[in-house]
Amino acid sequence: MTAVFTEKDRVLDALSAVRDPELDEPITTLGFVSTCVVSAAGDAVVRLRLPTYFCAPNFAFLMVADAYDVVSALPALRSVDVALEDHFAAAQINAGVAARAGFVASFDGEAAAELDELRRTFVAKAVLAGTDQVCRPFVASGTDPADVARLTIADVPPSAELDRLLRRRAELGLPTGPDAPLLIDVATGEAIAAPAAARHLGLARLTRTGIEANTGICRGMLRHRYTESGAGEEEQG
Repeated sequence: MTAVFTEKDRVLDALSAVRDPELDEPITTLGFVSTCVVSAAGDAVVRLRLPTYFCAPNFAFLMVADAYDVVSALPALRSVDVALEDHFAAAQINAGVAARAGFVASFDGEAAAELDELRRTFVAKAVLAGTDQVCRPFVASGTDPADVARLTIADVPPSAELDRLLRRRAELGLPTGPDAPLLIDVATGEAIAAPAAARHLGLARLTRTGIEANTGICRGMLRHRYTESGAGEEEQG
């Protein structure tokens, strides 16, 4: 039987491309989409929520702005209303996103710069965490770190983890081709030399465990704050 997708399904699918910048997980699977309603006329109303009232406003702004962008790009919708609820800076964030004003203008006198560099910083951390996920089977099998440094993308078996790593590398303009080194400097894209491989792998492992720990904390805090599942969360996680 062919699945029938509603406009709400399409909106939730679009929202699944929006990630918490720090946790590198979709806002749908994290439960950050509290409600998603699309009228028969094509008016979409999306409400977002976060684990605490005081979640960092720069992270919150990125998620609300990204959510607005992906939903607004859907061709069948007549109007789009995306807003954050239950947050100390919700009014400033929602007004700024709706006006397409940017972070600095939305927090006039409080913000010194836009958030592009912050986003890149967290994507770089996602690359490190993804490197650990992809390299763990090699390390677990006893492969010497120096030998891991000699591997290329083509040497890695296909997997969802590898696909995710390559997407994150592409976001930063880092090499993703089959001949690209598996271990690279996230700032320059240059290969990690064999003598530095153990330290690089250690940093990657530390980054991954830190992200996973923060994800667990955020999930627990969200569940304590809201007992009901988020829109789209049941289908995806």
